[in-house]
Amino acid sequence: MATIDLDKVLDKAWVEKSLPEILTAPVAALKGVSDRDGELLDEAFGVKTVADLAQLKYVRWAQALAALDATAK
Repeated sequence: MATIDLDKVLDKAWVEKSLPEILTAPVAALKGVSDRDGELLDEAFGVKTVADLAQLKYVRWAQALAALDATAK
């Protein structure tokens, strides 16, 4: 089972929320992502929520390339 330290990846206001709430939260709920960053992600890619960001094909492609690089070492 995968785990994650929510204190490290979410703004304080979102740490105690349920996973469904977090996934439907604006991307600014992620630590280090500002409201302006969220606006730019929406303008560029139509990303409005944490779930949208996770499903963004460019993110998936980048993760796949990084995983290939990690297995090559």
